[in-house]
Amino acid sequence: MIVLRGATTIENDSKEEISAAVKELLDGIFSANTLQKEEVRCFVFSLTTDIHSYHPAKAARESGYDFAPLFACIEPEIDGALKRCIRLMLFAEFSTDRAVKHIYQKGAKVLRKDISEVFNIALDGPAGSGKSTVAKILAKDYNILYLDTGAMYRACALKALRENISPKDGAAVEKMLDKMDLKVEYKDGTQHTVLDGEDVSLAIRENAVSMAASDISAHKAVRLKMVEMQREIAEQMSCVLDGRDIGSTVLPNAKFKFFVTADSKIRAERRYKELLARGQQVEFEALHEEIVRRDKQDSEREFSPLKQAEDAVVVDTSKMNIEEAVAAIKALIQAKI
Repeated sequence: MIVLRGATTIENDSKEEISAAVKELLDGIFSANTLQKEEVRCFVFSLTTDIHSYHPAKAARESGYDFAPLFACIEPEIDGALKRCIRLMLFAEFSTDRAVKHIYQKGAKVLRKDISEVFNIALDGPAGSGKSTVAKILAKDYNILYLDTGAMYRACALKALRENISPKDGAAVEKMLDKMDLKVEYKDGTQHTVLDGEDVSLAIRENAVSMAASDISAHKAVRLKMVEMQREIAEQMSCVLDGRDIGSTVLPNAKFKFFVTADSKIRAERRYKELLARGQQVEFEALHEEIVRRDKQDSEREFSPLKQAEDAVVVDTSKMNIEEAVAAIKALIQAKI
């Protein structure tokens, strides 16, 4: 069972305004979720004690939403609570690969700005800091899109390697972009990277591709192409993005910006364990040297280097596990909502 939530407010306690507000709220939830009548199991309204003129359940029935049971209750009085507010929980059953969108309208937007407005969370930081894992958890917890920007650069790197093009050859790479077919698809709540018609979501995670991605992402033409795609997606829906320059370059107006970092040896150890778990044999010291070299390369490249945005909050995960890092960032987000 899936629960869709919503809320709205009225200016005046009148039958006409209550009816209009309830219809607008229900229409919004059905439209945003492409909801069908047969998917709905029941509607549960709650209303503040200062609403007397009309019953939201009756308003819903008269608006045509009479195909499922309708219930309503009065909320307890709470000091400082939002006035003349109507809330809704809509219980439905549909495929879990469909995004769930809650609707908060009018004055009720202040209750849940995190889901009633389009907003972006930007996570920047060096490799191995944990930002990608944190980003995925935040996206799941906030029920918004996780856009794996690094996967897009990795796909470019994989394309170059497969065509025997040096990732450092800017002219050759720019020419390659013209014939590269790169798409980002979402299936079962997961991002899939499709390169020239092939799902390369696993292939782009190989260690050789990781280093090549750092080289290829240094080219201005590559970054401009990727940034254009990322901005288009972020304008359309709330999402979490992680990378090297999300807050400083890609989405400078993102509402929430964080720079996630950790000691280089700790980051190398995390990467070492990850690769071993995948069956890849690597030397720890060599891996640490590679991470230090990549940090230097990412920080010193001429175009869009790894950089902490001026208004980004630093989150050092050296002594944090993933759960602690997520909790710290969510607390900072909640304080700003």
